[in-house]
Amino acid sequence: MIEFKNVSFAYEKDRCVLSGVSFKIEKGESVGLIGANGAGKSTVMKLLLGLIRGEGGIYADGLEVKKDNLPEIRRKLGFVLQDSDNQMFMPTVCEDMMFGPLNYGLPRTEAEKRVDGVLERLGLTELKHRHNHRISGGEKRMAAIATVLAMEPEAVLMDEPTSALDPFNRRLVIKTVKELSQTKLITSHDLDMIMDTCSRVILLSGGRIAADGPSERILTDRALLEANRMELPLSLQKR
Repeated sequence: MIEFKNVSFAYEKDRCVLSGVSFKIEKGESVGLIGANGAGKSTVMKLLLGLIRGEGGIYADGLEVKKDNLPEIRRKLGFVLQDSDNQMFMPTVCEDMMFGPLNYGLPRTEAEKRVDGVLERLGLTELKHRHNHRISGGEKRMAAIATVLAMEPEAVLMDEPTSALDPFNRRLVIKTVKELSQTKLITSHDLDMIMDTCSRVILLSGGRIAADGPSERILTDRALLEANRMELPLSLQKR
């Protein structure tokens, strides 16, 4: 579903953010992308969405990420931003969820049916006509996920989906993410959430892949994590 082939990127000539990064994510996989601040996680997401361009090959469902393919690629990839305020820009949750499908040519009646189906599946029907500026941070995060799912993407990209959430809403987001059938690529510093939702982890460090393998193996390797400026998940630190 997603492939990086020897990808490098630098914001400035003397500041290389990614260097020779290669990996594949198969359809249906749930992959956590972890690393300390500045490791290159957000850059990977931006490159995949075509927001920036680097060297090497990047592919989404067999399509090369380049200008001519971006409209089709962005239909396939749904992106949940870390800050929901930057994603929810229409007056109500329903209008936000319908915006994408309507712009892709779906009739209004069909778009609303899709919205109703997603909201019911997520247990969020009460949010349909709520104004975005009158819902809580947790509700807005869930509404942002619903907005992406209304597009029916083949893969879901998430940037720090549990950041700044209280324990109840964090658990709700984790439950929702676990139930998604789409391919998932999730960046997060919440390693407990990654362990709960992802079967595989890619660890970035200094713009390179320091480790790539089963979540249980990588997230329990104290020496590996500490060597790359990270710590064990909180649930394991208590043992």
